[in-house]
Amino acid sequence: MQANVGDTLIVHGHVVGQGDRKGEIIEIRGPDGTPPYIVRFEDGSEHLIFPGPDAVIKPA
Repeated sequence: MQANVGDTLIVHGHVVGQGDRKGEIIEIRGPDGTPPYIVRFEDGSEHLIFPGPDAVIKPA
């Protein structure tokens, strides 16, 4: 998985009725655009994320 600053990370919900979480990648800590990423989610929280198979990146 590779990303650029400004891309959107979408983490799909695990439970029926649970929505997706969307956030903007604001920092890339791995080499050449690889994880981990610092992501600012829609609620304003920022987290260090190692995306799993339930996550996709939407280019900016």
